[in-house]
Amino acid sequence: MMVLPSGLPGSEVTLSGDSAAPFARRRGDAVPLIHTGATPTIPAAAPLVVPTLSLLLVDDDPGIVQVLGRMLCGLGHLRFALSGHDALRLARESAPDVVLVDADMPGMSGFEFCALMKADPQLAEVPVIFVSSRGEVETEVAAFAAGAADFIRKPPAAEVVMVRVRTQLRLKAMADALRRAALVDGLTGVANRRRFDEQLQSECERAMRDDEPLSLLMIDVDHFKRYNDRYGHPAGDLCLQQVATAVQGLVRRPADHVARYGGEEFAMLLPQTDLSGATHLAERVVAAVEALCIPHEGSPPRRVVTVSVGVASARRTPDAHHTALSAEALIGAADQALYAAKAAGRCQCQTYRPPIAASDSGGSTG
Repeated sequence: MMVLPSGLPGSEVTLSGDSAAPFARRRGDAVPLIHTGATPTIPAAAPLVVPTLSLLLVDDDPGIVQVLGRMLCGLGHLRFALSGHDALRLARESAPDVVLVDADMPGMSGFEFCALMKADPQLAEVPVIFVSSRGEVETEVAAFAAGAADFIRKPPAAEVVMVRVRTQLRLKAMADALRRAALVDGLTGVANRRRFDEQLQSECERAMRDDEPLSLLMIDVDHFKRYNDRYGHPAGDLCLQQVATAVQGLVRRPADHVARYGGEEFAMLLPQTDLSGATHLAERVVAAVEALCIPHEGSPPRRVVTVSVGVASARRTPDAHHTALSAEALIGAADQALYAAKAAGRCQCQTYRPPIAASDSGGSTG
């Protein structure tokens, strides 16, 4: 049995399961397709693989969806939709790696669906393969003009479908790897400044929309210039790698982000975290780096590598613990707290208190 996880109305559709005659309907060997939201079961003859890729099949004819599903079964996680509207909803819920879509569908055509995919920043890079019974050159040209990555004519041959889908998956994997490399710091392996700026803006918008706190730690290696001068730049690079690993190792939630902000400075972005929670994590950062016991004779009195941390938290409505919610305000507040930590003797964290509460709280606290 093959399951249809499209969330479409209705409970069951009975379709032909004869892959040798792709579009023939025969009552004797019908296979039920059930709209349950589960992963499609793999036929016994197909190799069992761990699904790591996601393919979205879109056609208003359930029989064609089933045939394409049989051709691609085992290649990855298969999802199905019988309309452009439902396909777009599924794609936005979880971006697929490749989409196969019928050019001519009622309501929203494949051309309209593809254009909407390419207009969505989260889906623009997903390759779309048109599958159409219209073989004229004008249709193929229109598909590519809409943003299609490839075009397959009906009735599709299994070998053609498989090789073209594999090609698009390979190309997308290469493009994804290049995009990831562009957002990762080459030395430390954590996110780079560009990625941090993107994440900060996105999380600020999310926190504003959901009225939740957003916290930021600015982390600076103490006396790092002295370290480089004394031990050399290769040792300095290794030091930064060890510090980054220690800081990254404290992250427990997928939503938390660690980035190299610049030079010897790191940032940790903490969505849905108030000042108290952020301060607790900052104290752990200070302790974790000191526990590395990296010798640093130029950093008395401890004579090991340490960090200073500035902590700030923002919310849509500022209060005694939260500054105004914007990227600029949050970075500025965390920077001020970091300066306070440096001035207070380093190897510690300081928290930022908004000016509206300065008279009551006494400013920054360690």
